Amino acid sequence: MGTSRRWVTEAIARVERDVAATPLREVGLPREWGIRLHLKDESAQPSGSVKHRLLSAAYADALATGRITEGTTVVMATAGPAAVAGAYFARSIGVEFVAVVPGSTKAEKAAAIEAMDGRCRPHHPPAAIYQEARRLAADSGGFYLDHFAAAAHVMDWRARDAFPERRGTGTDDRGSGNIGAEVVAQLGRAPEWIVAGAGTGATSGAIGRFLRYRGYETRLAVADPENSAYFPGWASGAPDYGTGMPSRIEGIGRPRMEPGFLASAIDLVVPVPDAAAVGALAHLRSFAGIRAGGSTGTCLWAAWRLIDRMLAEGRQGDVVAVMGDAGAAPDLDGTAYAEAVARFLATGRLDVP
Repeated sequence: MGTSRRWVTEAIARVERDVAATPLREVGLPREWGIRLHLKDESAQPSGSVKHRLLSAAYADALATGRITEGTTVVMATAGPAAVAGAYFARSIGVEFVAVVPGSTKAEKAAAIEAMDGRCRPHHPPAAIYQEARRLAADSGGFYLDHFAAAAHVMDWRARDAFPERRGTGTDDRGSGNIGAEVVAQLGRAPEWIVAGAGTGATSGAIGRFLRYRGYETRLAVADPENSAYFPGWASGAPDYGTGMPSRIEGIGRPRMEPGFLASAIDLVVPVPDAAAVGALAHLRSFAGIRAGGSTGTCLWAAWRLIDRMLAEGRQGDVVAVMGDAGAAPDLDGTAYAEAVARFLATGRLDVP
């Protein structure tokens, strides 16, 4: 007998319920600027990162289409935050989870997956983990969850179910699945800018489509680290652009344009030096007491660039940067960039090192 409809219904409800409405954390700016900077703290998600929303949507989609059933083993090819989220949701619905990871994966990254009851399967070379995950899923009768492919279609970009129990009150603690919808509800107004990183492209794609669908004037910027294909691909209009080099920033930046990266829904892509991301994080820790990961530093540096532009243009309003996780950052010297941010807050002029 196959999987019961009741099991599927309950599993979908469980994975959709386990998305938190994450807090906005304000970073104080000079009052006379008339600009407010907020961090959308996705590290508050149950699995610890912005990938939690994508994996919730991907699991719901796979359950609804019958690709995950009771007893299915879910297989992914990544050692990053997406695997942690994937293991979290597998545990939530009571199925097995295996992450095919590069053989060089650090012990702490494997431990984060295993803490969610997932299993890691190291594989060489790193570029072959996707093929190995597909093979493993096929041989075991499991399901290969390709989160890069899922990013193109599973996210709730219309946000029709945002805060359903308490629509309009801004007090519901259940997430909508769409960061843009939550930001507008929490602020009570549309911000000038939302800044996000891009790994799969799921987050920026969902935000960008939501803003246009609802008619908001908010602009979307994607902060892109070194070695990533997204900035040059967006700037040149080349959907097949590739760099062939991995990003050093956890969770964002890709060596190729991924199917979930919706360039036409993005107003600006800001290339960010990795040292600038590290410097922005160092300043954030000393200035606001907030610890975050490398993707947050990348988004934060891009936000400082946008705020500098707003001041020069005499514009006011809110800027929201996505705080993707609280993980590690590259071991780089970001001192010059941290000092540049400190001077910016004192002078209102950002001098880029």
